[in-house]
Amino acid sequence: MELLTDRIKDEMKAAMKSGDKARLGTIRLILSAIKQVEVDERIALDNDRALQILDKMLKQRRESIKQYSDAGRHDLAAIEEAEVAVIQSFMPTPLTEQEIESMIQAAVQSSGAVSIKDMGKVMGLLKTQMQGRADMAVVGAKIKAALSG
Repeated sequence: MELLTDRIKDEMKAAMKSGDKARLGTIRLILSAIKQVEVDERIALDNDRALQILDKMLKQRRESIKQYSDAGRHDLAAIEEAEVAVIQSFMPTPLTEQEIESMIQAAVQSSGAVSIKDMGKVMGLLKTQMQGRADMAVVGAKIKAALSG
């Protein structure tokens, strides 16, 4: 299985050759974040950990887009949206609404969750399955709705 970091490095080379400066800049940000974690924790990252980093970067960009849009800075929001598109190109295929709903129902049944107090159990089961494939804030809201009735 190919490492995600290797694929990102290959994409960086392709962006250099094609002269796509915006894509190249975003890919360099991704590799920098990955390298930072590798140095800090003194490990070589596997695909799951690399996906966590990309997921965190996506979340940061989405928050920035919202803040820039609210402030009327659509030029900066557009830059962030372009970065989101590049980061998402390295993420696995997103789950559909139906897939998310069925996974939540299965996790609720298998964990025996009956109330909001059991939300952590359900979230724990789903987090590894959905990492990088769904916005966990949205999933959390759906779990809460499913458990509250």
